[in-house]
Amino acid sequence: MRRVKRKFLIFAGLFISGINPLWATSSQKIISKIKFKEELSKTQSQKEQGFLYELNSPEDLFLPSRTREVSVKTYKNINLDQLEEILINNNRTIKIYLEKVDQAKSILKSSLSSWYPTLNLTANGIPQYFSSNNYNESSLIQDTSSKQWSSSINAQIKWDIINPARVPEIASARDSFEKSKYTYSIILRDLKLEAKKRYFNLQKANEEIEVANKSIASSRLGLRDAEIRFESGIGTKLEVLEAKTQLARDQQLLNIKSGEQKIGQRSLAEILNFPEDVTPLIGSKTKVLGIWDLSLEDSIIAAYDAREELDSILLDISINNSNANAALAAGQPKLSLVNTSSSSFAKGELNQISPNTSNTSSNFSNTIGLNASWFIFDGGNSKSLYKYNKSKAKEAKLNFALRRAQIRKEVEEVFFKLESAKLNISASYIEVLSARESLRLAKLRYKSGITTQREVVNNQRDLTDSEVRYIISVTSYNTLLADLSRQTGLDNIKPCDIKVTQKNQSDFDGKSNVYESNLIPLCQP
Repeated sequence: MRRVKRKFLIFAGLFISGINPLWATSSQKIISKIKFKEELSKTQSQKEQGFLYELNSPEDLFLPSRTREVSVKTYKNINLDQLEEILINNNRTIKIYLEKVDQAKSILKSSLSSWYPTLNLTANGIPQYFSSNNYNESSLIQDTSSKQWSSSINAQIKWDIINPARVPEIASARDSFEKSKYTYSIILRDLKLEAKKRYFNLQKANEEIEVANKSIASSRLGLRDAEIRFESGIGTKLEVLEAKTQLARDQQLLNIKSGEQKIGQRSLAEILNFPEDVTPLIGSKTKVLGIWDLSLEDSIIAAYDAREELDSILLDISINNSNANAALAAGQPKLSLVNTSSSSFAKGELNQISPNTSNTSSNFSNTIGLNASWFIFDGGNSKSLYKYNKSKAKEAKLNFALRRAQIRKEVEEVFFKLESAKLNISASYIEVLSARESLRLAKLRYKSGITTQREVVNNQRDLTDSEVRYIISVTSYNTLLADLSRQTGLDNIKPCDIKVTQKNQSDFDGKSNVYESNLIPLCQP
């Protein structure tokens, strides 16, 4: 018996260790693919910990209960270069999808376990004591009693030699794991784009506030001149009222833009998951980030190669086909190798006139064999599930073609809008210069008594509107540039110097209050 038991243990050890190591190796390679991203994220977080420690997100289950905990006490300057790092470090949506990747990895590990044997241990009474007394009315049969300590343990090793559902289930879990990584990448890119949009909008609101303040200062000077002329008998009451009207309009513009600035600050703080008492500030000015150095056709091809949505749909096809095969496997035979070992020990006797509690006995047995099962008829359940999953695979193929067409449409729309935005920047810049010069000439004409305050007011309003439109056009261009980068998966933005062309220099050199180099958007090599 001992030799049989020893041989069995040696056989089981070799059997477990000798199972195809390629399965474990391949699974390890699959599981290790995501570690690079996780380690990269941790490295970035540690790198930023030195100077962004005050911008760490609040605790997950923290819920403020006092007004001082939600009142803004700190303002932090945020640069565009820091945006992505803070987003990855703080944003909860990104962390949620990282957890989903870990969940899919755990499910894959669980499915891979079906390649390995299982070991089950069961024990009854470790130990248990049995005591009984049997009384008989017949004088021919003597009374008996039982007194015994006993214990037993069973060990069963089972390995599925043939399991038709094993391979498709592992393939489905592997594809689901890969799909979770694609989903994470998609969410990460979308959040980066959304964070940049909110950054640019806040930048636009800051610039518009500056425009509104300049307009208010100019309107106040115009109102003071109008009042002086009215008191001197040169001007009229109508000119004073027109100047007050323009000042009120500029004040309304400032109030609106101040509200948009506060909304933009809290919107950016929300996506970056700042602490409750911190509000971001942006010190940089609105300017053109660069130019897209890629043709439309190359951009479309890059989008096809880079969009994880298409890869995710391909995985859906594979997952549905694997699920269909797994459904058919439910009606196929299954063969398992089973080895059962049992051992028992008892001290005492049962049903004896005078039990001897010192009497001991033991038993060991080992059984090895093949078990087979075949679910021959299931009422058509497996076949119906097979057809269902195959239909889902065909649906995914149609979704692939549909998404491919949508991707081209999205890239073309953004590309054409970017071209229009580029032209709008030049046109709005010329409008700013023209409006600025018109206002200067109108003020000179007004001081000379040639024109009225109405012309000055109109030109002041035109200048304010043109400056706002210029800021909007630059913001729109930068947003579309970031959107096109997200669509194609490329950071193919060619930096450029913002310089004045020779034509603009010759047209406006020597004219006061007209030329401002920071307004010139033309990119020069």
